[in-house]
Amino acid sequence: MLAPFEELINKLEGDQGDFIQVIKENCTACKKCLIICPVNLWYMDGQKVNIRDNYKDLCLECGGCWQVCEYNAIKFQFPKGGTGVIFRRG
Repeated sequence: MLAPFEELINKLEGDQGDFIQVIKENCTACKKCLIICPVNLWYMDGQKVNIRDNYKDLCLECGGCWQVCEYNAIKFQFPKGGTGVIFRRG
């Protein structure tokens, strides 16, 4: 049996800050962020898309959501240095 994703991700401790922000008034609900996110952090919130409250713990920091959003509804910046995902290979 495979372990849940939450048990596999390795993160450095510390306050990452809010590295993803959703600008709901720009969202057109195109759902591209839902489709591209490898860890399913995005969900429909009525007629708009939103991100899970615990995204900081699960996000792989790939920036895919920000890259596919054509409407500037997602602001992304990499977490502060010394925090975030620990890359072991790659």
